[in-house]
Amino acid sequence: MKSLVSSLGLVVHTFPSVEEFLQSPYMDETSCLIADVQMPGISGIELQNLLIAQGQHIPIVFITAFPEERLRARLLKAGAVGFLDKPFDEQSLLQCIDMALKRARR
Repeated sequence: MKSLVSSLGLVVHTFPSVEEFLQSPYMDETSCLIADVQMPGISGIELQNLLIAQGQHIPIVFITAFPEERLRARLLKAGAVGFLDKPFDEQSLLQCIDMALKRARR
């Protein structure tokens, strides 16, 4: 995934956990996040809630191996720009990233 996004000419930073992202110096310059719904430690859902509580409006593309329609609706309503079921095709991811970057520029 990193090489796909990098091939668009975008700067990509990867983190092994939400905690490491939150402690990184990149939060203020992040235009888009791609996060799994279920991760050890802080989940993607909790990440979205934390960012909203901090007043951070970083567009998030969620990916999941366990798609649930109610969860999809809730995350999208809270501001996520995408909710992709694994496995997903590259084009779907690229469309979500494009939407996220357009939203981040507003």
